Amino acid sequence: MITEPHAHQAIQASADLVFPNASVPTMYFIGVTTGKSSIMRVFPRWAEHLGLGGPDRVRMQGIDCRWHDDPAVYRNVVSFINADPLSRGALVTTHKIDLLNACRGLFDELDPHAELLGEVSSISKRDGRLIGHAKDMVTSGLAYEAFMSGGHFAETGADVLVLGAGGSSIAFTSYLLDPRRRDDAPSRIVVTNRSPGRLEEIQRVHTQIDHGVPVEYVLTPRAEDNDAQLARLRPGSLVANATGLGKDAPGSPITDAATFPEGGFAWDFNYRGRLVFLDQARVQADARSLHIEDGWVYFLHGWTRVIAEVFGLDIPTSGPEFDALSEIAASTR
Repeated sequence: MITEPHAHQAIQASADLVFPNASVPTMYFIGVTTGKSSIMRVFPRWAEHLGLGGPDRVRMQGIDCRWHDDPAVYRNVVSFINADPLSRGALVTTHKIDLLNACRGLFDELDPHAELLGEVSSISKRDGRLIGHAKDMVTSGLAYEAFMSGGHFAETGADVLVLGAGGSSIAFTSYLLDPRRRDDAPSRIVVTNRSPGRLEEIQRVHTQIDHGVPVEYVLTPRAEDNDAQLARLRPGSLVANATGLGKDAPGSPITDAATFPEGGFAWDFNYRGRLVFLDQARVQADARSLHIEDGWVYFLHGWTRVIAEVFGLDIPTSGPEFDALSEIAASTR
């Protein structure tokens, strides 16, 4: 048993840890280094703006798990949230696939995206039922649409290269492959990963979508292998870092010798940490006419969609109210 931690102090999860019951309605952030996230400063201000109240009335609490942790750890975390009356739900990052694999039997309901993607990024409770949601198809699409003009791929015939085949990659590529986007789909999508298991899983998900877009799944155990994939891209192509390198672990999935596509886009799904991938793109930004985007807008949509689900709020994805939430968050950045 541990006492309730101070604000910003994450709980390090283990299989046998007895979590403290929440003293006020609490939303959890299940990740790796949650105490370092801007959300710990942003959430209290958002909560007051959204009418949820101050820190004495509502709380955000980080729970840290190790990468690919023991399934018993994930089951302990989810079982606690389910059983504790004032624990309202959670946002899950990094562990989305592993958590669902370990805890599928604990959920009373999974939304269609969670079933398709094989991941849970949001946990909520409704009428005594524990519900798992996969929000990243929606939130990655909203973040992408914030910087990519409509019709780009139809006009340019460019490609998309996604480095990493974990949960965020599965979600974003599934958004791109949505049949409703067929008129502006990339000419080709390439997904790379250091190990074959994730590539097999993302391919399994893609086969369930009637998309008609060529997709290549490339094993890249070395950063130099990813460099070779960048070299194959058409001008105007998008390169996305979905590996977690730069935030959850140091480094970049490419080397300094990699060449970005002319007129292309470099997008890191992360917004904090030493984002080496974006530093490498910035060196070439002028010469290659690159657009560089970090994960800040992705962060905003990712959190606001889950907060809306957990607390039963109507939070818009654009317009004055979303802009106000963005400004509040930016003031803490």
